[in-house]
Amino acid sequence: MAKALDNVKVLDFTRAVAGPFCTMLLQELGAEVIKIEIPGSGDSTRTASVSTEAGESYLFVYINRGKKSITLNLGSEKGREIARKLVSKTDVVVENFSPGVMDRLGLGYGELSKINPSLIYASISGFGHTGPYASRPAYDIVAQAMGGLMSVTGFPNNPPTKAGPFVGDELGGLYGTISILAAWCHKQRTGEGQKIDISMQDCVWAVTAPAFAPLYFVTGKVPPRCGNDIPTNIPFGTYPTKDGYVVICIGNVGLWDDFLRAIGRSDLVGDSRYATIRDRANRRDEVYNIVCEWTRTMTTAEAVTKLIDAHVPTSVVPTFDEVANDPQLLSRQMITEVEQPLSGKLKVPGSVLKLSKTPGDPSSPSPFLGEHNYEVYSGLLGYTEEEITKLADDGII
Repeated sequence: MAKALDNVKVLDFTRAVAGPFCTMLLQELGAEVIKIEIPGSGDSTRTASVSTEAGESYLFVYINRGKKSITLNLGSEKGREIARKLVSKTDVVVENFSPGVMDRLGLGYGELSKINPSLIYASISGFGHTGPYASRPAYDIVAQAMGGLMSVTGFPNNPPTKAGPFVGDELGGLYGTISILAAWCHKQRTGEGQKIDISMQDCVWAVTAPAFAPLYFVTGKVPPRCGNDIPTNIPFGTYPTKDGYVVICIGNVGLWDDFLRAIGRSDLVGDSRYATIRDRANRRDEVYNIVCEWTRTMTTAEAVTKLIDAHVPTSVVPTFDEVANDPQLLSRQMITEVEQPLSGKLKVPGSVLKLSKTPGDPSSPSPFLGEHNYEVYSGLLGYTEEEITKLADDGII
């Protein structure tokens, strides 16, 4: 089956999570991703703490599936010369070094666009390439903090809390992918390349703001940490049951009335005190008590069944192992297997990219370090076997 990005060649200078997550998505859509790694050691995630019995890093396998690995010493002039030759035959460059690193290597957008004017050059960094924080290094938790997510995550009177996943990294990768696809569309119309500057702080702020910015920019109030609730709506969170918790989300008047009927409180249908989202938010404690008076009489399963029957958005709060074996996710191939040469079959998350004609394909294995050196250096750049051997002996690859 043809893929959406067939014939798109990506030169991947990225490491760790944010950049590799971006290029993983491009690979799932069919791009040929050539991953440049440090000779001898490779990407730092190759030695991440959780590994298979065969010693392969699970994280590396997951976010580098289907890529081609070549080694190249960018600290040497010969290595940088080879990198520039690769760029001349590439459609997209992705890097997630700190701002200034690629420029100092002579591999920044300004230099590479002279070699390849139609080049799409995507940079993902903690704070982007402009602004007073541009030179600061950052990892995921820094982006979560500086993007505002930690200020609103956690329970009142408890410390700020990061989200469990690598939200800053992965949002940087997602917005990077979206930007690359937009730049590719522009290139198809005009032939022009361009530089993409993704800040992980920007990305975290962009997804934090919709729920919390209205309160601040309209009322001037600083959004509090609300645990599993949100400050602008209720019920919209988790509520205690006899044996656990139930998630309940009421987003409009109709759902509120359906909810009231489902819990036996038809007497409150049409009550002006709770008629709108704003009304309920202004009477948070009262609404919370109405909800909990009912949920505490029910088991979680009973509450979920009753609310689903009433078409009210609801769920249990499953454990991680329950999610990893969830029938809905399984039916949508969101848990799949890759066949690694060393580790054998490994279960990994499937592709979110459900396109009817060109779906994402997450099934390819991740590469050994330098596995594709000969293929790329010979097939793409025309080096002979003797030349490739010499490059290896000289520590260039």
